[in-house]
Amino acid sequence: MSKINLGDTARDRVSGFKGVCVAITQWISGCARVTLQPPAGKDGKIPEAQTFDEPMLELVKAQAVPMGPTKTGGPRPAPTTSAAPRR
Repeated sequence: MSKINLGDTARDRVSGFKGVCVAITQWISGCARVTLQPPAGKDGKIPEAQTFDEPMLELVKAQAVPMGPTKTGGPRPAPTTSAAPRR
């Protein structure tokens, strides 16, 4: 299990890149990769998110950003199909 969770702020120990965890991917090899989204710059532009190996990250602040709802969408009526054309 990852020590960094969605919504946490983390920093890469090597580059110093810091951002909010917006995605975590688990690979079949056992590797966990964490995507960090930095805040918008002073110009209002949103920098590109970067992905790091989880062991290279340090936790800065837990749950810096609350996660959105886990239940999305809603009940839908079953799809219907038209009757087959008659010949």
